[in-house]
Amino acid sequence: MRPSLVFLHTAPVHVPTFTALAAELAPGCDAHHVVDETLLAEARHAGTGDAALIARVQAAMRAAAQAHGAGAVVCTCSTIGGLAERTPTDGRFITARIDRAMADRAVASGPRILVVAALDSTLAPTAALLQESADVAGRAITPRCVLAEGAWACFEAGDIARYHERIAACVRTERGDADVVVLAQASMAPAADRLADLGIDVLASPRLGVQAIAERLGAGPPDRPR
Repeated sequence: MRPSLVFLHTAPVHVPTFTALAAELAPGCDAHHVVDETLLAEARHAGTGDAALIARVQAAMRAAAQAHGAGAVVCTCSTIGGLAERTPTDGRFITARIDRAMADRAVASGPRILVVAALDSTLAPTAALLQESADVAGRAITPRCVLAEGAWACFEAGDIARYHERIAACVRTERGDADVVVLAQASMAPAADRLADLGIDVLASPRLGVQAIAERLGAGPPDRPR
């Protein structure tokens, strides 16, 4: 039986992105999507330490798994990803946050990490995740977190092209002596294409995260003939 992979999103814009990535990188899975925009809204209002929010996020993860018989449920929202990843499952399914693989790659790339987010509620969870990855790897890091001013308003207005332009402009302005750039939110990933000439890696979570979960499920693409 093919494993079922469920993505928990807080914006519907992610559905086509992760449908395509799952088809490419996890062809051995049946991919499904659950969208709950209220989870991010509540996180922005109450904070990620709020007990009611934690309960809601983890209930959403369990419900997603149950509805689709999931082998894994991946939260694609960086603000609530840590809460989702810690969902108790009694071993019934894997929980994951889409940005952990990105954090691991960033830590391996160098100590000076520029973190750019469009939403202020994402900065602290991303910094904490990077520190977790650094602790596991036994590395010291010096992350610098920056908010791309005005970018989120473009996202909310549906002006996605302008959203990515603002993010790319922020990265160019703030690059400094960074060894690597982390685009903290999955929705920011296309901005990396505008920064190919930067001279350092600009990391985004969707592709790295889907690759990682596909490997855990043993559902990646078949090996190509040598």
